[in-house]
Amino acid sequence: MALITTALCSFGMSGHLFHAPFIDVHPDFNLYGVLERTKNLTEKKYPNIITFRSLEALLQDDNIDLVIVNTPNITHYDFTKRIIEAGKHVVVEKPFTVTAVEAQELIELAEKHKVKLSVYHNRRWDSDFKTVKKIVGQGVLGDIVEAEFHYDRFEPELSYKTHKETATEGVGSLYDLGSHLIDQALQLFGMPKRVFASLDSFRENSEVGDYFDVKLYYDSKYVTLKSSYFVREPLPAYSIHGTKGSFIKSKADIQETELQKELKPNTNNWGVEPESEKGLLHIMKEGKSYKQSVNTEIGDYMTYYDGISEAILNNKPLPVSANEAKQVIQIIEAAIKSNLEKRVIEL
Repeated sequence: MALITTALCSFGMSGHLFHAPFIDVHPDFNLYGVLERTKNLTEKKYPNIITFRSLEALLQDDNIDLVIVNTPNITHYDFTKRIIEAGKHVVVEKPFTVTAVEAQELIELAEKHKVKLSVYHNRRWDSDFKTVKKIVGQGVLGDIVEAEFHYDRFEPELSYKTHKETATEGVGSLYDLGSHLIDQALQLFGMPKRVFASLDSFRENSEVGDYFDVKLYYDSKYVTLKSSYFVREPLPAYSIHGTKGSFIKSKADIQETELQKELKPNTNNWGVEPESEKGLLHIMKEGKSYKQSVNTEIGDYMTYYDGISEAILNNKPLPVSANEAKQVIQIIEAAIKSNLEKRVIEL
C-alpha cells in the first residue's frame, strides 16, 4: 500500500506528543520531515527524518503528501493557505483559524485545489467523552434538558510559552481549551440558537483569558462550557441531565499522560482508564430508581489518523471536516462578542 509521506510544521508539545508518535507507528504513514528553523530536536527521536529550515523548502519537496500545521494559532491561516496552494493535504491543529471568515476561505481553497483539509479535534476520541457520547446516544437519559462540561486546571503561573501568553488574536483558554469543549458539545447537540459568555483573566499579570463560562442555548436544552485555571479540586468533567435521569463522568483520559511517558500508541492497554474513574448513571425506569457505574470506553487518538488515511487513500469522509471546525470558530467569535457587549448573541 502506498504510504502517505507526512511532514510536521514544528516539534513542540503538539508535534512531540499528539502527532509524531501516531504517524510514526501507523502503517499507512511515513514520518518524513519536520520544519525546525534552528534546532534539530526531532532528529534525536526520529533519526531518519529530514529537517527543513523554512516552510518554502518543505513545500518544494514533491515527496510530501500531507503537512501537519501545529504552529501557534495566529499562523494557522497563513501556513494552511500556503500548503493548500502547494497542492498538499493538510491537518491543522485546533483551533482551525482565528476567524470564521478565514476558515471559510481555506475551505473553498481546499476544494479548488482538490486537497483534503481536516482539523485535529482529537478530544472526540478521549475515553471520557466517548463514554458520554455512548450514553447520550443510547437515549437512557430521555430528552436532555441540561449539560455542563468542564476543562479545568490549577495553573496559577503563566506559561513559559511566550506565544500563549502574549495578547494577540487567537490566544487564551477559550481558543485553547474551549475549542475542545465546543467541538464536543456540537458533536452531541449540534449548533445552538444563541450564545452568552463571560470571559476573564485571573492570573497575576496575565494578558490573555484564563477563564470562560459559555452558555449555549437550544430550543429545549441549555449547555454550559466552563474552564478555569484556579480549580484545585476537580469537578465532574461531564454532567448530563435528562427527563429520565443523569450521567456524571470525570475527566480521566490517560492518553496524554501515556504519551508524556514516551509510550507508543500501539502499547497494550492503550487508552484504558482506571477502574476508579467509571461514570455514574442514575435514571428512573418504570417508576423505579436505578443507579449504576458505567464502564469507560477506550480512548484512541489513532482513530483520527485511521480516518485521515481512509480519506486520502480511499476518498472516504474526513474524521473531522473543516466545516465542523469552522462552526467551533463561529461559537468562539460569538462568545467573544457576547462578553464585549454583555448580551446574548443570536446565531
